[in-house]
Amino acid sequence: MKIPIEISARHVHLCPRDVEKLFGRGKRLTSQTPISQTGQFLSRERVTLRTTNSEFANVGIVGPERRETQVELAATDARRLGVAAPVRESGHLTGTPGITITGPKGSVKITHGVILSKRHIHASKKDAKRHGLRHGQLVSVSIKGERAVTFHNVIVRVHESFHWRLHLDTDEANAAGLTGNEKGDVIV
Repeated sequence: MKIPIEISARHVHLCPRDVEKLFGRGKRLTSQTPISQTGQFLSRERVTLRTTNSEFANVGIVGPERRETQVELAATDARRLGVAAPVRESGHLTGTPGITITGPKGSVKITHGVILSKRHIHASKKDAKRHGLRHGQLVSVSIKGERAVTFHNVIVRVHESFHWRLHLDTDEANAAGLTGNEKGDVIV
């Protein structure tokens, strides 16, 4: 079964309280570009991620606001920042390191929330049923091409609002020579 591949660069998800600390009282994230998952967007606002080792400026924020602030990096990003970020599913933040996030109106030092996002498939309930998949299932995805690779331990995330996509971080995409317009083969 073929699945479109999307490349997820370093980005931040912010809770409403942190949006106000970084961008000003009463501020909400504003959509610059819709992304493939229903209701989500790349925000016009940008932040800087900072540690004592290094920083990344102009980091994108994926909206809308979330219950808890989270930073998703590739392993190369984490090494440059000197952060020992574990591989985790989005929202599974217990025991993760923190970081300083700076915006035009202030900074927030989160005590946890920095992760390397576990590679995952978004599937609607209809997609999951059609392909015989279930929420939380681990599958593999084979990608053909000059730098052919098979990614194992890809978690399937099922939700009614999801669109059929594989999300890889920039390190994973670069290892496979991807540009973002490819498809992979899901192996159960």
